Amino acid sequence: MASSHEVLCINKSDRHNPHERITHIGGMNTDGTRWKVTRTEAIVGIESGKWAFYVNRGGRRVNVVVAVSGSGHKYLKTEADDATSNNLLSLPECQ
Repeated sequence: MASSHEVLCINKSDRHNPHERITHIGGMNTDGTRWKVTRTEAIVGIESGKWAFYVNRGGRRVNVVVAVSGSGHKYLKTEADDATSNNLLSLPECQ
């Protein structure tokens, strides 16, 4: 069974460009330490069933999934929900 982790922050290759890719996602462990993994590590972890990631939006859990672009590149996004903004891309920058 996949261990579940809340994503609290992201890093992008160009923070101010909404079309640039996420390079890392991060969050907080139950012991208060921070974690951060690369996009590739997160994708492999999701696809292998090792990890599950989610974003908390207004008390609702929105799962992070692996998607494939038109050019065949894998990337991370949240499942469709009723929010108009991208739940993952709207997170603050990881330190």
